[in-house]
Amino acid sequence: MASTLNAKSFVVAAAFLTGTMLLTACQDDTAGAASSSKSGASAAPVGAAAKSKGVSGTFAGGTVEYLAPGKHIVNANGKEQQFFVAEDTKVYGAGTICGKLNPAADTPCTVDDLEKVLKGGSIAADVVMKDGIASKVTERPAPDEGPAVDDSGSGSGAGAPESAIDGINKGKGVNGTWFGNVKYLAPGKFTVSDMKGTEQQFFVAEDTEIWGYGDICGDENGGEGGQAGIECTEEELEAATKGTGVSAEVVIVNGIATTIRDDH
Repeated sequence: MASTLNAKSFVVAAAFLTGTMLLTACQDDTAGAASSSKSGASAAPVGAAAKSKGVSGTFAGGTVEYLAPGKHIVNANGKEQQFFVAEDTKVYGAGTICGKLNPAADTPCTVDDLEKVLKGGSIAADVVMKDGIASKVTERPAPDEGPAVDDSGSGSGAGAPESAIDGINKGKGVNGTWFGNVKYLAPGKFTVSDMKGTEQQFFVAEDTEIWGYGDICGDENGGEGGQAGIECTEEELEAATKGTGVSAEVVIVNGIATTIRDDH
């Protein structure tokens, strides 16, 4: 009798174990299917984003503004277009983004230089994009007063105003001597106002002579004449003109100051 009971108990236990294993296998299959389904759902948007392409093209004659870290906006021909910058984005300056005045606008800058300048205000620049990412940003200085106009009807830029750099390259920059208030405009770029308050923009170069008699640098006891004054640096000129400005005499040749003397 005991043998019969043991045999029946064995059969029941085996049946229970088999049922449990089948149940576990089914649960595993169900969980696996659910996991696979969730994985496929989360991967779909990533694939869709990878297939989507951003804007490509050249936005010339535009104004670039800061939008967010690594993200800016260019306004060209009345239309705004957002874009990103990347580690391989090429940035070239003409004196505002980085470096000194460079008529060729081919001074290599960094995306950090660009972002720093844009946080202080917009700049004029041309932007080349591919898939929504800027491949190249080239600074374009603002037009000078009385810009020259190409009315020959030839070329893609026919009728468009020349930039200050274009004018200087062609020897069309302003010439003369101004006595007035000098103010900082941008790195390497200033304005001088005449007695009527009309402002004239000008650049400084590495060979610009800057003489101080107490306002830009030095002291008022420097004496008369350039030789007795103190020769100042461009950094000292920028520091002195960032506020209300400095009264000075400015000699300009082809849009670039050859000599600046504070009004002693």
